[in-house]
Amino acid sequence: MKENRRAPLRIVSLAPSATSILWAIGARRALVGVTKWCADVAPVDKLPKLGDCWHMESVDEILRLKPTLVIGSVPYKQETVAKLLEQRFNFLAMNPRTLSDIEADIRMLGGITQRAAAGEHVVKKMRRAFSQFEKLARRRKQRVRVYCESWPNPRISSPPWVSELVNICGGEMVVPAGEKITEAQVAVARPEVIVLAWAATGTRADPEQAYKVTAWKDVPAIRNRKVYVISDELLNTPGPPLVEGARALYKLFHPENRMRERT
Repeated sequence: MKENRRAPLRIVSLAPSATSILWAIGARRALVGVTKWCADVAPVDKLPKLGDCWHMESVDEILRLKPTLVIGSVPYKQETVAKLLEQRFNFLAMNPRTLSDIEADIRMLGGITQRAAAGEHVVKKMRRAFSQFEKLARRRKQRVRVYCESWPNPRISSPPWVSELVNICGGEMVVPAGEKITEAQVAVARPEVIVLAWAATGTRADPEQAYKVTAWKDVPAIRNRKVYVISDELLNTPGPPLVEGARALYKLFHPENRMRERT
């Protein structure tokens, strides 16, 4: 997408990931509206708060902001996207699955906002941070068996990029990533650590629910009381917040180590 040089970009972000990226690359002035969840990942309190790609009462609140570009990301609701596609503004739908996809999104938004160099800098900064966690994690030869959960009912495992972060930090995701998971699957996988990062709940995920699952009574993570909560935005926001998500995972997997970080 090429910017219209006669008028500045006016971006409405319906995705915290997009907002976090735009903020990190220095394109914050282009933002004219954000979703209510974006305040968890960027200091956007003064901007108008709108719905998101899952739930939106009306697109009128977006139209009032006269955007040149509206950005959304997963999860999408078909009816909401249909409303957006009926409008005359440009709509960019992001659907990253891997860390590589996330890097591509950062570069894409850098190009759209004429902040390509800044976008590349953010990508390299994230890579350096992940590389440090990976290097530190190699000190422990045996990997931690991990189940990360993004939703409890139905049970959904965390997205593929979280599985990559788990691996970087010295763990191994023991169930398929980003899929509906049965309690029996988790029981058979026998994770040593269970991480709850329930979407749109912040830190309100409830470990006690995991301890009450009958099928999990012999799971090592349950027996050893190793069910932890990581704030949802740190693992479920496919953008710069993942660095802090990786940091949180590393600390869970390696409580014996005191990191000396340079990030």
